[in-house]
Formats: sequence, C-alpha cells, structure tokens
Amino acid sequence: MNALKKFGTILMSVAAVAAVSASAQGLDFVGENARHAARQYRGHLDIIDKAGHFINPRTVKPDGSTWYVPVDDWCSGFFPGSLWYLGSLTGDEELSRRAATYTETLDSAQYLTWHHDVGFIIGSSYLNGYRLGGHEHYKDAVINAAKSLSTRFRPGAGVIQSWNVDKGWQSERGWACPVIIDNMMNLEVLFEASLFTGDPTYYNIAVKHADTTLEHHFRPDFSCFHVVDYDPATGAVRHRQTAQGYADDSSWARGQAWALYGYTMCYRYTGNPNYIYQAVKVCDMIFGTPSLPDDLIPYWDYNAPGIPDQPRDASAAACTASALYELSTYLPGRGYKELADKVMTSLSSPAYRAEPGTNGHFLLMHSVGSIPHGHEIDVPINYADYYYLEALLRKKKLEEGSTKLF
Repeated sequence: MNALKKFGTILMSVAAVAAVSASAQGLDFVGENARHAARQYRGHLDIIDKAGHFINPRTVKPDGSTWYVPVDDWCSGFFPGSLWYLGSLTGDEELSRRAATYTETLDSAQYLTWHHDVGFIIGSSYLNGYRLGGHEHYKDAVINAAKSLSTRFRPGAGVIQSWNVDKGWQSERGWACPVIIDNMMNLEVLFEASLFTGDPTYYNIAVKHADTTLEHHFRPDFSCFHVVDYDPATGAVRHRQTAQGYADDSSWARGQAWALYGYTMCYRYTGNPNYIYQAVKVCDMIFGTPSLPDDLIPYWDYNAPGIPDQPRDASAAACTASALYELSTYLPGRGYKELADKVMTSLSSPAYRAEPGTNGHFLLMHSVGSIPHGHEIDVPINYADYYYLEALLRKKKLEEGSTKLF
C-alpha cells in the first residue's frame, strides 16, 4: 500500500475505531485515564516524601531503579509539568500545590545559557504554572528563560544553536553550530516572552529560527533531518546528520513529532500559513509512512532495520497526539482530532499504559531515548507521560467545546 493510500485509509477508519474503543473504555475516557494517572503519580510523590526533599524522576534504569535528575537536565521540567496537568484534569488541589512547589525548585534553570533546553524546562513547569495555576509572577521566569535562550541565537546563521560544540553528542566530522529539530519546541517561551513584555526581539528570533529550520531541515517528502550543522557566521549548511536516529538519512520518530508539534505551535503565535502547511505535510508524512503500525505507535525510527522487531516509541506518539489536537482547532473537519483519539486509545490500552504500582510509577511503557547511544531503550520516560497528559487535557477541552487548548 503506498503512503498516500495508507493515510487516506487511516483517516476513513479512525472515527469508527475511536468510537468502538471509547465504548470499550467507558464513556469517561479522559476521566478514567486521569484518575489512573493520578494514582500512579501519587506513588512518585510518596517516594519524594520519604526522601525528605525533591527528587525529580526521569526514567527507570536497567537495574529497575529510578533515575532522578538535577535542575539543569533537559527533562527536569516534565515531572512538575505533569503535576500541573494532573491537577487541572482531576481538580485535585494537592497535585497543583505540589506542582507549584516542585516548579519553584527549578528557579535557577531560567538562567541556563549552556544549552537550548531552557525552553523545555521552563515551558513545561513555569509556563504551565502561569496558565493552569494562575501564578502571575511565573511570567518572570519565562521572560528570563527567553533571555537565556536568546544568547544562543546566531544572527549570521539565523538559528538558535542547540548544543555547545564541547558538550553533548559529537559528530566525527565536527560541528560548528549544530541545530536539532527538537529546538522547535523551545520557541514557545520566546513567543510568550514577547507577549508578556511587548518586546518583539524574542518573537523575531523565534520566527527566524523557524524559517531557517523550515528551509534546511526537511527533505522533499517532509521527513526531517535530526541535526543540521551551520557555519555560524554565514549560515552555510556544513552537515546534515542524526544523533539519535538510525542513520543520517532516516526519519527518527520523535524528531518528526517535534516538527509537527513545533510548526503547529508556531502557527498559533504567528498565523503564518507556511507553518500550518508544514505541519500538515509532516503529519501526512508520519501517517503515510509504510512502517507505521496499525495502532499508530511508531517504531523509534521509521527506517530502522529489522522492523517489526524494533522498539516502539510511545513518547513520539504522545507528542504527536497532543499536536494533532491543536492542529484540529485550526483545520477542523479534516480528521485530526479523530486521528489523535486513535493514538490516545492505543496509548491508553494495556499494551502501553502501565498497571498501577508498576513501571516505576510512570504512566506509559515503551519509549526510547537514544538507541545509537544505548540510552533509555524501551523504558518509561517522563516526557512521554507529560505529552500524554497534555493530550488528555486538550482532548477534554475540545470535547467541552473549547478551542483554546493552552
């Protein structure tokens, strides 16, 4: 079956499949999954209470123990962010109180300048605390994060540099100004900072980065490279590679999800039709890929050898579902919500949703960090849970009649 025909078949079947699955799950799909998630996360909270101080869970190590991360880890904002979503989904004020407490332990992260992930950290924690918790003073952290992220903008290349060349995963050919597709996710704090301050500088940096990435990161089929390395002075492309995918010319699943989510989010702030077009085409690529399984939970790389004997990546699916819910508000009636519903039905099934008290108290099983580095393979990861909960909250709002999902 060719890619276009496969995508059309998926769109025609999702509504019926979602309806049957929702019936099997019961009428309160969001409520049941939110209550389950709250039970699981109270297991995390019990462990934190026993520790006597905040320990920030990221994943489960090979020996079965939980890996707790410091403030400057790129994943440090996702656990507090998940608590913000859980508090909103369940109405449990204690979960929201914990979200605020643990958000504020990340105070120093707003000043990080040595990596681009300050956007992930502060966006998932402080920005959610402002939106969902009503903490007006959290705006300051978002503004400071935008200032920190802006120090990594390279005007000659028109991009925000992702990694320092003396840190992180390295290329054998050497990098000068590496930019990863993940960086699209960090632009949200820039857009918000311009709204908060009235200063267009942050907005302009975000738009320039999005435009440069659109020009250089994508192949004709709208799959994306993971890493593009630029000459920081001239903007010339030096290399196009991967760090976490199977090969330089393969399609790393989570990278495709970052692209879909990133350009959908950029359209929210700009109304630029190029961005919504890009999001739609990336979506077409994802769901038209022949290796995508019927349950719509991708393998870690769409071109990985040995499919179907390869790990799935629930984190890519969760991020994709959340993006699709937002995309459906801009392009209603095109099946994007139904497509997201089918992904969420799969993620909420016993194949991916952990039983209470198992899986290190994380929600979703079967995510992948980086197979090339032997890192976080077929494990729970906190950002998979975060985007799953975000998708649940967006689904809830849509079904309550709201089109403002953030």
